[in-house]
Amino acid sequence: MTDEQSKQNLRIRSHVYDGMVRSPNRALMRATGMQDADFEKPIVGVISAWAENTPCNLHLEELGKLAKKGVTAAGGWPVQFGTITVSDGISMGTPGMRFSLPSRDVIADSVETAISGHNCDAFVAIGGCDKNMPGSMIAIANTEVPAIFVYGGTISPGKLNGQDIDLVSVFEAVGHWNHKDMTTEEVRAIECNACPGPGGCGGMYTANTMASAIEAMGMSLPGSASHPATFEVKKQDVEAAGKAVLNLLAKGIYPKDIMTRDAFENALTVVMALGGSTNSVLHLLAIAHAANVDLTIDDFNKFQEKVPHIADLKPSGQYVFQDLYEAGGVEGVMKYLLQNGYLHGDCLTVTGKTVAENLATVSDLKPGQKVIMPLEHPKRPDGPLLILHGNLATEGAVAKVSGVKSRRHVGPAKVFNNEEDAVAAVLADEVVPNDVIVIRFQGPKGGPGMPEMLSLSGILVGKGQGESVALLTDGRFSGGTHGFVVGHIAPEAQDGGNIAYLHTGDIITIDQDTKEITMDVSAAELAKRKAETTIPPLYTRGVLGKYAHLVSSSAKGAITDFWKKDER
Repeated sequence: MTDEQSKQNLRIRSHVYDGMVRSPNRALMRATGMQDADFEKPIVGVISAWAENTPCNLHLEELGKLAKKGVTAAGGWPVQFGTITVSDGISMGTPGMRFSLPSRDVIADSVETAISGHNCDAFVAIGGCDKNMPGSMIAIANTEVPAIFVYGGTISPGKLNGQDIDLVSVFEAVGHWNHKDMTTEEVRAIECNACPGPGGCGGMYTANTMASAIEAMGMSLPGSASHPATFEVKKQDVEAAGKAVLNLLAKGIYPKDIMTRDAFENALTVVMALGGSTNSVLHLLAIAHAANVDLTIDDFNKFQEKVPHIADLKPSGQYVFQDLYEAGGVEGVMKYLLQNGYLHGDCLTVTGKTVAENLATVSDLKPGQKVIMPLEHPKRPDGPLLILHGNLATEGAVAKVSGVKSRRHVGPAKVFNNEEDAVAAVLADEVVPNDVIVIRFQGPKGGPGMPEMLSLSGILVGKGQGESVALLTDGRFSGGTHGFVVGHIAPEAQDGGNIAYLHTGDIITIDQDTKEITMDVSAAELAKRKAETTIPPLYTRGVLGKYAHLVSSSAKGAITDFWKKDER
């Protein structure tokens, strides 16, 4: 803490513990180690989603200790909390996957509860897996105290026969095995070498997408999104964040000052340029809602049309996220985009400086690097995330078309009410080229929990059907998914969306150029089917029952709080 800061009273909430009446409160706090002088310090929460059940979060406990060290050095009193995590990759294809998206909102609520319940003046949130990041950001918006997010970092690539591999390599290997062009022993070799240690999944998947978006938004320290989990620089990130959050307190900078409409536009731009996950649509909409920023699903198409896809990153490219770090990182990409007029440089960030001021001292992308293509010769001249509309998705659907050569797919539907039956049909070779697999009743309400379909999409790619067969769902796809896939179809089947009334054999059209997704069913026939179809009741038990009754349409971010923006 500087001399100037030491003269300030940086407590904005913890002053409630002052005075004789709060003597009992202080008695309990003394048992945690606080002494007289400490009660004059701001209380700074350090919240991590540390867990032993996933490599993404395995190392976060130690990172939390480093953040506490930074807070202490800057003159604050650090208090470490924990929150939950659900690993998408581990729960994929199992009943546990239904708890993944709801965990985002449980994380948000638990962080807000802990920080507000203990009257913290500020906090540092540390996350490593897909839902940790948007969950933390929703909490940051709702808690409304100075805060910084730190990403636990990407996993290093696995190595096999001189090639980089990752988790998606294993999912696709199952398809190759089913296609009989890979042996059981070869699949096992990939399984045993794909994930070498701590960190979030290594391609431009959801964790790395959201880390990039949050840095672009200004809510993480510059460069921290792309620093790998096991590198020394990651340790420096979290300690620096502990110090930086005290600077936010001193300067009176709150999340609402940083998380503006322009900041979200910067996030959308970086997500499009890097070829980010379809899940970013859900999460950015939910974070914007919490921040009271007017962002809609159709805003994504505005940026899709003007931002080229310039990153040759997995799942549709060659490189992993650690390669991006070696090439100059997310901050290098942001500098390149800013220099070419794609970013708002005047947005405030958690450094207390603007985006342009932060990037002024950043090196350009390394000469000769191959990860980021020149804007003049991009991987794709527009963004890879499309919002589709039509009579099959009147509120919208999300497609990721990076690497997809076909501009239009027309084919007969093969309709399933669960993923398991669809996987069995694909493994039994009952799905043929030109088919459109439809998996419904998988939305936020119908799942419940909007499960991802990486198991199935990975098998299709491994079998060589990634482009010849389309895959549609009102559920979600992993950031590791690629191929001709469309998710987030809204309204979902459970809400009486038209996907509920599709029959096997109906012709479906998906068109990249017109951004349409339609089914060739007449209005009269559709009305007849609606009259003959009974939608199953909502799930009612436990967390998933609560979620099913609260959650909104995926087109609105699958949010679970329903205040209106004009009520905020």
